[in-house]
This record gives sequence, structure tokens and C-alpha cells, in this order.
Amino acid sequence: MAVPRTGRPGSIRATAPRRSAWRIQAPVVAVVALGGGTGAAARYAASLWWPTPAGGFPWTTFGVNAVGCAVIGVFMVVITEVRPAHRLVRPFFGTGVLGGFTTFSTYAVDSRSLFADGRVPTGLAYLAATPLAALTAVWLAAWAARRVLKWRRS
Repeated sequence: MAVPRTGRPGSIRATAPRRSAWRIQAPVVAVVALGGGTGAAARYAASLWWPTPAGGFPWTTFGVNAVGCAVIGVFMVVITEVRPAHRLVRPFFGTGVLGGFTTFSTYAVDSRSLFADGRVPTGLAYLAATPLAALTAVWLAAWAARRVLKWRRS
């Protein structure tokens, strides 16, 4: 027995019209852009509040990246294990806000600047410490969020 073709004139079953990919993705692109602008503005505010002195260790970038990673650890626990979120929350906050807030491109530029200034030991320390701090922050924050949420449910 042949299966009837779908979605074509004269077919037995007609499929629902498909939404174009653009119509599906446009809201996602919009919330990522809005969130990215918000996160980048917050990062800029952090650099104004805690400026890095010329030739100094880039503590602001280091701190922003660690804090942003900690927040994403908590955020992912909440939206994957506690309460499902609207489909646009993760792109807005996770990709947009936190993607705009954390700044691994500035981390690369800061590392290069430290090396170019002849501060090789500091550059190597910064190069190693930032991803280590970021990964540790995600892990610790997710662990802590799970513990707090487990305690609250008890």
C-alpha cells in the first residue's frame, strides 16, 4: 500500500502550513540582541566602577567573567531542574545578558597586552586563572543552587 504524499495538491492529507524559519527565529534573535546590549552595558558599568589601572592586573575582566559564570550556573539549575522557562528566557538571559556581560574577547586582549608589556608571568597566570575561575564558579554556583533548592524542598 502506498503512503499518500502530504502537503501537495490532490493529496489525501494536507499538512499545516509551515512557518518560515525567519518567523520562528526572529523573536530569538531579538531577545538575544536586547539581552546582549543589557549585559554589555552592565560590563561597561563594572569597568567604570572598578577601572583597571594602566599596567595593572585586569581584575575587572577577571571578576566579571567569574561572576557571570557563577550566575549562569545558578540560572541553568533553575531553568532545567526547578521551573521550566518560556522558550525566550534562555536566549535572552543566558546567551544575551550573560553573553554580553562576560567578556572572553577582552580576556584575550588583556592577556596579549600583558605579554606585549613584558609581564609574561602575570600574563600566564591570568591566562590560566580566568578559565579555571570561570569553570570553578559555574560548578560551585550550580552545586550551591542545588543544595539550597534541595534544602528548601525538604
